[in-house]
Amino acid sequence: MKPIMNRALLSSILIALAMLTGCATTAPVGEAKYRLSDFEKPGTDAELDISDPLEPLNKSLYRFNYYFDSYFFIPLVDAYQFVIPDYAEQRIASFFDNIADIRNTFNGALQLKPASTGTSLSRFAINSTVGVFGLWDPASTWGLQRQDEDFGQTLGHYGVDNGPYLVLPVFGPSNLRDTSGLLVDGWVFSRIDPLNFEKNDLDTSYYALYAITTRKREPFRYYKSGSPFEYEFIRLLYAAKRQLQVAK
Repeated sequence: MKPIMNRALLSSILIALAMLTGCATTAPVGEAKYRLSDFEKPGTDAELDISDPLEPLNKSLYRFNYYFDSYFFIPLVDAYQFVIPDYAEQRIASFFDNIADIRNTFNGALQLKPASTGTSLSRFAINSTVGVFGLWDPASTWGLQRQDEDFGQTLGHYGVDNGPYLVLPVFGPSNLRDTSGLLVDGWVFSRIDPLNFEKNDLDTSYYALYAITTRKREPFRYYKSGSPFEYEFIRLLYAAKRQLQVAK
């Protein structure tokens, strides 16, 4: 079985991680000079109950992600947008959305959600045929909207706690439960192998293009929020978002 992560991207991550010690000691331009704790009143609870025992490491990784994003990932995305016509970008994004419906179907079924499972399965069937391998999305125009499900949500559905907050290199905000879910989803995808990577040796190209497309569609940019408490704010937003996704 071939590795599920793009080897070229993994190599870049490892090289960048080797630079982390040096990068983490120098704050990027525009980073806040103060911490939330500088403004908290004694005896008050300013945040939700989010476990972050690895906060120093997480903040270093958050800063590492800023450097990785600014000097590698975003320039790569910009180059991709410059070279690839908008129409082709839309077809590529639609293709990846169609592949993601495999994950959505699998996790919807595990959560015993017949409506969500049926919608995701129908979307995959329609878009893979009428939509020509998912390059177009007729299912959405027919009222079948995407049902975003993942194994982290499945674990949460059955009462598994978030665990400690984590900032993953490149991937960004997560927690122990969702990181485990990410690994399981990747393993299931590699076992199903819908694109037959075992024989066509296209996994590197697939994951590289998937990473670029995913980052292009995410408008967030590190240290651009204007908040002096960006790390704490993003941590809070992530926890709230995942709580809503699990509850739906």
